[in-house]
Amino acid sequence: MRASTFRHLLNLWPPFLINAIRVQSLSDDYSEAKVVLRLRPWNRNYVKSQFGGNLFAMVDPFWMLLVMHQLGNDYYVWDKAGAIDFVAPGYEDVYAHFKLEPAVVDELRAAAAGGDKVLRWFETAVTTTSGKVIAVVRKQVYVRLKPRAR
Repeated sequence: MRASTFRHLLNLWPPFLINAIRVQSLSDDYSEAKVVLRLRPWNRNYVKSQFGGNLFAMVDPFWMLLVMHQLGNDYYVWDKAGAIDFVAPGYEDVYAHFKLEPAVVDELRAAAAGGDKVLRWFETAVTTTSGKVIAVVRKQVYVRLKPRAR
């Protein structure tokens, strides 16, 4: 699927649409994505800052999706684990940027070549427009070469 079509579908996905999460860009080769979480009255927490669940949701699928599309159909790719560190309250729109380097894709392919499972942690800062870090999200991605591809 073309990245532009996939980006539009993600933006219509109810968990993103309802919570004001927007994929601003997705590169044609699925190596990079930029996401924004708009602060709205319906997605604020009790103290009127960004709701932590939405901060995690805006980051949640992207490392798995980028790895999956970069590696192709010969690999199983799953989210294995995730963690979030809330650094500061977010009283404005916040952003996340994902960039999957070619060297990391090569490392994953090499590590999975024998059919073993590979676990890789990725880290993303959620920031304000000025670059202030609001949260740091870590996601662990599972990769394994499919048996028929060996």
